[in-house]
Amino acid sequence: MALASSALTALVPVAILGSTLLGSLTSYDAAQRIIKRYGLTGAGAEAVNALFSPAEGGSTSVSVFGVLFLAISALSFTRVLQRMFEQTWELKPLSVRNTRNGLWWLLSAGGYALVTAWLSALLGAGPTGLAAAVCEVPVSAVFLIWSGHVLSARRVAWRDLVPFGVTAAVAMAVYSVGTTVYLPHLFNSSAQRYGVVGAVFAMISALFGAMLVVVGSAALGREVQDELSRIAEGQRTPDDEVRRQWDSVVDQTRSRWRTVRQQVSRHRPENPHDR
Repeated sequence: MALASSALTALVPVAILGSTLLGSLTSYDAAQRIIKRYGLTGAGAEAVNALFSPAEGGSTSVSVFGVLFLAISALSFTRVLQRMFEQTWELKPLSVRNTRNGLWWLLSAGGYALVTAWLSALLGAGPTGLAAAVCEVPVSAVFLIWSGHVLSARRVAWRDLVPFGVTAAVAMAVYSVGTTVYLPHLFNSSAQRYGVVGAVFAMISALFGAMLVVVGSAALGREVQDELSRIAEGQRTPDDEVRRQWDSVVDQTRSRWRTVRQQVSRHRPENPHDR
């Protein structure tokens, strides 16, 4: 949820600023791009237009304060993503000391967004966008491996990130197909119920699912890499390892349950009829 919230606070200003800058040079419109990408109609399309389009008659100039706010929002997201890699690979946290790598990642994320947008526009004509999702898998895998490498300040070798990158790229492709089918309904129902705010609710729901895929893939990728490293070193997991770990979990659960029961019985008021 922290990743999804940070992504939302960075995504909306970036989309509005990008639409403002590119709209003055080309016919790019972030709202229309999202509407076309997910086939939004009705209340969902109106809510996205109201959210990303500047107010009629309003100024579309970009101030220094706006750019500064955008940079702070985007870097806060990179730091949350950085902490995910640090916790997954048990690294010492760097916090703001890794800001330069965070900026490099933002630039690479912009390039990744352009490539995937081009693939989506070229191949995403189908109802599910399956062709575009499949073609985006290798691009996403390279980007995710690079993300872990640069956001960890190159403390995690890119070879160790390959299981994470491949797993997350495939899972994101499946999730992309699912959102292409379900997101129009989510946008329309949320917009009909809550108005423009409904579009925000739909976006954070979609981002939560995407971040859940990334976090789960990171944990799975770390476990797979550790297992591959043990195999490469000639280490063999004991045949009863799974059984021993399960017994340990059961024993810990029973011990905690007994502790809770003792605490509850100790604080339970005495019944006068028991005397």
